[in-house]
Amino acid sequence: MKTSHLRGSIVPIPTTFKDGKVDEAALQSLINWQIENGAHGISVTGTTGEPSSLTSEERMRVHQVAKEAIAGRVPFMPGTGSNNFAEGVMYSKNAEKIGADALLLIAPYYNRPSQEGLFRYFTGIASQVGIPVILYNIPGRTAVNIEPETVARVKEKCPNVVGVKESNKDFEHINRLLHRMGRDFLVYSGIELLCYPILAIGGAGFLSATANLLPRETANVFNLVEAGKWEEARELHYHMLPLNDAIFYEINPVPIKTGLAWMGKINFEVRLPLCEMSAQNQERLRTVMQQYNLI
Repeated sequence: MKTSHLRGSIVPIPTTFKDGKVDEAALQSLINWQIENGAHGISVTGTTGEPSSLTSEERMRVHQVAKEAIAGRVPFMPGTGSNNFAEGVMYSKNAEKIGADALLLIAPYYNRPSQEGLFRYFTGIASQVGIPVILYNIPGRTAVNIEPETVARVKEKCPNVVGVKESNKDFEHINRLLHRMGRDFLVYSGIELLCYPILAIGGAGFLSATANLLPRETANVFNLVEAGKWEEARELHYHMLPLNDAIFYEINPVPIKTGLAWMGKINFEVRLPLCEMSAQNQERLRTVMQQYNLI
């Protein structure tokens, strides 16, 4: 299964809201801006996209709007996982139907399944679609870690499982995963400070929330490495570090949406139980963004 087009900076776009409804025009505008600034791919309804705050109809509509906005310019990788197996199947089949290039399938959250449960969940969905599937390991949100042996079992049963997004701060785990699966397996960083390091050990790229504010710079970390310009990529990695930290002053995507609103890209709106940042953290974020001339 061809996967070379799925490498690089795949940007996790936030779901834009206005007056309680999905703001489709703002979502399209964000996607266009990202592609114009060098994004290698687009993802929606991942963690940054507040998927658990969307109705099923809204989530599938976001996929449709994103697909139309992308218009084949870059790969489209929507998040289709859920802690509800039947919903995960539905989202995945629908995404394939509308022309997604790959699926991002999160480990079920809240349920805290065993490794056997994860194996059955992932293979149960992946076996029902015919496009590439990227597993999404984010223990901080799901309270469960997808172990390398489980990934290997899933891949053996479902060859269309071609990679993992690792939002796991345990860099030893990521090394062991790549060693177990081989460097042709697509392993992406979902941890901003590991985007550059993961490329050094054979990673395929990253889904970094920072790209929402610094799209070109984030993409260029990958571009410079691909060009063999490792020192330049490393300096860019450190240049971005303060902003990488700042977007997590509070839970993602609240700081990202705050920053995008200050930049005039979107209307700030999140859904409960999320809410606006504290005044103190807003001031801290504003100071960092001003250092990058973003506002």
